[in-house]
Amino acid sequence: MIDIPSADAPVDAPRGRVLLIEDEPNIATAIGFLLQREGWRVSTHSDGRTALDAVVRHAPDVIVLDVMLPGQSGFEVLGGLRAGQNGTRADLPVLMLTAKGQTKDRDRAEALGVSRFMTKPFSNRELIEAVRDLARTAPG
Repeated sequence: MIDIPSADAPVDAPRGRVLLIEDEPNIATAIGFLLQREGWRVSTHSDGRTALDAVVRHAPDVIVLDVMLPGQSGFEVLGGLRAGQNGTRADLPVLMLTAKGQTKDRDRAEALGVSRFMTKPFSNRELIEAVRDLARTAPG
């Protein structure tokens, strides 16, 4: 479960663009709200088959990618991204999210070149800090 920040949560200066690729509407809404409150411009996408096209279209600084997606898994999307398919930038930082958290999933994500891997549920602070850290490493 993702907790929603209160209305008086601090908002830092605008940070950049995040593409959230997540098919569960409640999770996408919560993460999007959380990141927007922290000053990020957030776009969402929910289909693994067209995720790489969304990456090109939205030109994010950071990608937050769910493992379980319709059409193609997050692993397949990550592999395509790292291969530069569809004209994507292979060096974009990717935070991969999963509900499973099994070692084999983490190992597979790392083998494909994930920047960071996080298991649901996670805290708001953990997510925000991960996105901030990845944005600092984003090519520029």
